[in-house]
Amino acid sequence: MTNAVLLDNVAHKDLKVITGYSAKFGDNINLAPVFPTEFAFAQREYPILFRKGENGNLEAFVLLGLDKGENLFLDKDGWNARYVPAIQRRGPFLIGVHPNREEGAEQHELMVHVDLDSPRISTTEGAPVFLRHGGNSPYLERATRMLQMIAHGTEFAQPMFAAFREAGLIDELVAEVNIDDRVSYQLPDFLTINQERLAALDGKTLEHLNKYGYLQLAMLVVTSLGNVNWLIELKNRKIAAGLA
Repeated sequence: MTNAVLLDNVAHKDLKVITGYSAKFGDNINLAPVFPTEFAFAQREYPILFRKGENGNLEAFVLLGLDKGENLFLDKDGWNARYVPAIQRRGPFLIGVHPNREEGAEQHELMVHVDLDSPRISTTEGAPVFLRHGGNSPYLERATRMLQMIAHGTEFAQPMFAAFREAGLIDELVAEVNIDDRVSYQLPDFLTINQERLAALDGKTLEHLNKYGYLQLAMLVVTSLGNVNWLIELKNRKIAAGLA
């Protein structure tokens, strides 16, 4: 449960956020949502996979570990990767949608909210949310950029998935991850981009996908699957260290 309220520079002038990553902040997860706006960054580190959500829509995730609650990139020093997904970097902040009437037409305005029940929230330690003499702190500015990335990515995601479906690119992921002769993992219920179908697309379909930026995103998803080997390496290191 969250206790999300509209962020206010008067009511929350002394608010601070404890930064960093650890299990106590909920970072011990083996899947994290990602959005098309961050595929280019995420694919350098993690496999990007698709899965159907509760509403039937496709959603994108990065695979962080092979066991439930296992983040192979999380250690005692924090999140050991060149890129951390925006959903984790936003901290205790969320986007709220508020009605905004202008010139007689109802519109919606995106506004920053804060979860006051987040374990990151403090008034005594951490990065300040607002500057002492007013204005947003650098930390809040960074968090806001993450929220914008998430909001824009959310708008972009379903048209992207629709284009992938229309082009016949969505396919089941058939993968078995073998750690050694005794330990192996299945990756059930995941979907991905079919690389052979992508390579066989006709010119008209390629032109359409490229026009809207979907072609590059499909290629990034395919490329990201090579990171499964990196997950295996991290898992083997964890086993060798007696931590698994």
